[in-house]
Amino acid sequence: MEYLYVGIGGILGAMTRYGLSKWVGQRWKGDFPLATFCINITGSFILGLLYVVLSKTGPDMVFLKNLTTTGFLGAYTTYSTFSYEIFNLVENGEKGTAVKYFLASIIVGLIAAFLGMTLAEYL
Repeated sequence: MEYLYVGIGGILGAMTRYGLSKWVGQRWKGDFPLATFCINITGSFILGLLYVVLSKTGPDMVFLKNLTTTGFLGAYTTYSTFSYEIFNLVENGEKGTAVKYFLASIIVGLIAAFLGMTLAEYL
């Protein structure tokens, strides 16, 4: 049954990522990969939040962890696209943007996860 929960979460996460990516892409025309950045930062925040919230639940809530963290967020966030976009920026002569994207993604992602965990402590 756990595979079903991961699969359902994965479908929802992939669809959400695709929709958000299209929505941001229609509004943002800059070189910076804003769609993937937003997706990965919000995913980091949500994972931080869920990590704390779900760690306080009993074993009967494992299905929710599988659905949300492994399934939804596993499909929603995207390290492979992040990596590809960095190499693509470098190949297109946008080395400065590539460095900014890399550093901002790592630093802001860690901050977002921390903020999610901190918020969860207050819930």
